[in-house]
Amino acid sequence: MTVLAFLIPVALGLGLLGLAAFFWALRNGQFDDPDGSAARILLDEEDEA
Repeated sequence: MTVLAFLIPVALGLGLLGLAAFFWALRNGQFDDPDGSAARILLDEEDEA
């Protein structure tokens, strides 16, 4: 039982750390793709029936 008292806060702390890292990356523009939209217009997509 003492192991659960240790592991539950550790798991919650790691989850919050991962969430904080995700929001930090989102705020710093790590997921922006300025070249993707420019290159996407050049792709020729053909519908296959």
